[in-house]
Amino acid sequence: MTTPPPATPRSTTPRSTNPRSTHPPSDPSPRPRPAPWVRTRLRAAPLGTLLAAALAFVAVLLAAALPRAQDRGADQALRSFLEHTGAGRTGLQVSAPAPASGQSAGALDQTLKSLLARTGNTFRVDPDAVVHGTRTTKRQPLLNPELSRPHRLAPEMSLLYIQQARDHVKLVEGRWPSDDPRPAGAGADEPPLQVALSKEAADTIGARVGSVLRSAPLTGGAASVEVMGLYAVTDATADVWVNADCVPRACKKFLGESYLWQADALLGAGDLDRMHLWGHEAEDFWRLPVDVGTLRADRLDATKEEIASYVAGPTAAALTFETRRERLRTTSWLPELLEQAHARTQAAAPLAAIGPAGVGGVAFVVLCLAGALAGDRREAELRLLLARGGSRAGIVGRLVGEGAVTALPAAAAATALAVLLLPTPRLAPALVSAAAVALIALLAFPVRAAVMLSPRRPAGRWRRPVAELLVLTATAAAVLEVRRRGVAPAGEDPDPLLVAAPLLLALCGALLLARLLPLATGLLARAAGRRSGLVGFLGLARAARGSGTRGTGPVGGRSGPSVLSTVALLLAITTGGFGAAVLESVDSSRLAVARLTVGGDAAISAYGKALLPDGLAKAAGELPGVRTSVPLWIDHDSTLLGGPKGSTQVTVIVAEPAAYAELSRALGCGSFDPGLLSGGAAQPADAPVPALVSSGLAGRAGAQDTYVLRPGDGRELRARVTGVIDCTPARPARDAATVVLPSGPATALIGADRPNRWFGLGSPDGERLRALVRAALPAAQTAPAPAATAAPAATTEGPAAGQPPASGAQLADEVYPVRTSADVVAELGADPLQRSAQRLFWASVAAAAGFALLAVLLTLMRTVPERAALLARLRTMGLRRRQGVALILAETLPQTVAAALGGAGVAAAAVALLGPALDLSTLVGTRVPTGVRLTAWPVLTQALGLAALVAAAVLVEAATSGRRQITTELRAGDQR
Repeated sequence: MTTPPPATPRSTTPRSTNPRSTHPPSDPSPRPRPAPWVRTRLRAAPLGTLLAAALAFVAVLLAAALPRAQDRGADQALRSFLEHTGAGRTGLQVSAPAPASGQSAGALDQTLKSLLARTGNTFRVDPDAVVHGTRTTKRQPLLNPELSRPHRLAPEMSLLYIQQARDHVKLVEGRWPSDDPRPAGAGADEPPLQVALSKEAADTIGARVGSVLRSAPLTGGAASVEVMGLYAVTDATADVWVNADCVPRACKKFLGESYLWQADALLGAGDLDRMHLWGHEAEDFWRLPVDVGTLRADRLDATKEEIASYVAGPTAAALTFETRRERLRTTSWLPELLEQAHARTQAAAPLAAIGPAGVGGVAFVVLCLAGALAGDRREAELRLLLARGGSRAGIVGRLVGEGAVTALPAAAAATALAVLLLPTPRLAPALVSAAAVALIALLAFPVRAAVMLSPRRPAGRWRRPVAELLVLTATAAAVLEVRRRGVAPAGEDPDPLLVAAPLLLALCGALLLARLLPLATGLLARAAGRRSGLVGFLGLARAARGSGTRGTGPVGGRSGPSVLSTVALLLAITTGGFGAAVLESVDSSRLAVARLTVGGDAAISAYGKALLPDGLAKAAGELPGVRTSVPLWIDHDSTLLGGPKGSTQVTVIVAEPAAYAELSRALGCGSFDPGLLSGGAAQPADAPVPALVSSGLAGRAGAQDTYVLRPGDGRELRARVTGVIDCTPARPARDAATVVLPSGPATALIGADRPNRWFGLGSPDGERLRALVRAALPAAQTAPAPAATAAPAATTEGPAAGQPPASGAQLADEVYPVRTSADVVAELGADPLQRSAQRLFWASVAAAAGFALLAVLLTLMRTVPERAALLARLRTMGLRRRQGVALILAETLPQTVAAALGGAGVAAAAVALLGPALDLSTLVGTRVPTGVRLTAWPVLTQALGLAALVAAAVLVEAATSGRRQITTELRAGDQR
């Protein structure tokens, strides 16, 4: 709409009197151009324009950033999961029988080019990590009498040609086998194959440079190799040696109690065409490691399909034809690993979506609230334009253009910033989300204006109840579906309705609160009216009537959008409380698993039946942070005699009853009364020792009360069953056969005078425990290992029974390992999938709290003129400034307190209704029982924290802006 220009004054220039004149009279003054609507309106309210642009910028920034943050977290989790599985399982293993003739390095390279040409769409192969070559499929015995023959068994050897091998070894003696083709002989004149051996393998089997190693005679050639050089492997753990363990050093092959040596030699490219002479069978291989750093979680399905086609599908058939290798075969663990990764992502997706869903709901309410408040502020102006001839469509179109100037540039800048700050390959979800939020920010005010300018219809009392009934029905359906099949059914993506179940519960709570809050506030206002004092009554009365603008229609009263701010607060508190309860359950479950794994909050163990050093258990119990010290003796090789099935192998645990009962109670594993192991009054020396047995052992050993226990050292004692326990901290497996004995009577009979385990409760420091272990060991065991030639692989024997490993090469904490529950918790929580879900949730909680606070401030700012007028009138009647602040708080805080309490109640109801269906195993890091435990502290923290934040913001606004506005009102007078 444009304001019509003013009428042009009549010119004083005399008109021409010539009737034949055809030229129109000239107008010496041009007509003024109408002022542009958008520019005029934006200049009329610069602060409101800036705030609208800022709100659109923040909302669109979050909308574009959340999908990209989810993509980054999912990609990082996928790559970390695959990297931890090992390089040997994250690649493609291609093999084919070596050709009978014409084998060469060039033929292997040509096949490699064909294999690499079929990759690069959804996955790519790292060309620098490719390993390919040829190997013999059977090891041949070496008949040279001078070679090492432990147990009179001849060593065995196979041959390998690995093209990349020379980049990972260092020649120490001799020379490399020739790469030039060598002429073949006939029969006995066949020259030996040239090979290189690792220095360690040669020293182990007794070979040297120049040795000609002979094998059993084979038909069609001389089975012998000549050692041309010796090399040292620079890194035995490099990926090039995967499935080639006997190349860096010799390996042991056990045959019963005997063993023989196996060593693999590297062949030169010049003898590739004669490689089949060593065992008659050779196989070409290509190991193609997939670059897991380029895999994307959103393309897992396409990646699985492409790899499946490469393994056994159209790609495999095309490669067979292209390489002319009919028996080309590809194997890979990647399809199974990608399926596991997809299942992990599906399991974590609903829990990770709780926070973003909450902030999305709160942001939507805030945008609608901003549009509603803008419509109320400009209602008189818009109705005046409509009354002066403007059409409703024209007015709404002008408002859309007005909003586009502010919302669209802000949305574009926010989207660009999100893309710049969070780089990810996928752009579409961020753009779609940003466009949706920008559209809401753009249309919220025009839609409100269109509704406001529409012809009034008779009030329908059934509309609100029907809408509330629809919301209640959708909520009940979502809750029932969650209870029936979980948030994310197995093998399916999360259902948006099921993910939105907490939001629907919050919306139901908000609708109920909107019904009850005016009644409750009105009752409080009546109660305050019976007391002396005006501030409380006025504040509660205004809160009960609502703080919107006065209706302009035939029906008076107040009709403001204050319910939306209550909805925003309740949504933010509910989603924050529900998510906090979920994360609290994750932390508590992870800690419980860690304590069961360790046996407490800290543990010191000894190998086998070795005993802890003297005084170590006592010193560990005196460390700061240790609340309960439990030294005990464990024997896993004991035998229970006297049952119906004869003898049963059991684990015997000897511990002090009171301390062990406290440990069992703290871990929630087999709690028992320590009096069951005390034996009551004084017992004779030959009386059976009281014992607790596991439930599994009680079922297998029969119903009798007295048994004979025989520990591994051959002693015997009689045990009397005084109780049955489900599990025990020293061995928490539910089906374990365990017997718990008191340390007093059993110590002398078994000989367990020193413990071999120590468990502690509290908050011990793992580093101080390890330092204590190092200090308790003799100097010979803690000294560093001398620099010497490494012994051959697999020749180290275990420690002797009853003795700790006597090795200077071992660290002290390897001799007596120390574990703490904090270390296990850190290991369980190290998965990037868990960390990204937690970071995303807390970021969403902060954003939802900010939007909820903004909703309250918007509602508060809308009522500033009316409240300032009221306070100005009351100021003339003697109202003090402090009382004015109290009046504002009395008007605002009932809504905030009700929303906080209602949000806490709805969050608790959401945990009770939806919690039993949530599987937290993925977030915990191990398999745990399904369900979320309801704890009051996380829910109350979210509710009270947001309520305190809102109250502080209201107090600051009342204290800072109230005085200036009241002064303005007193000067200008009441013009309403």
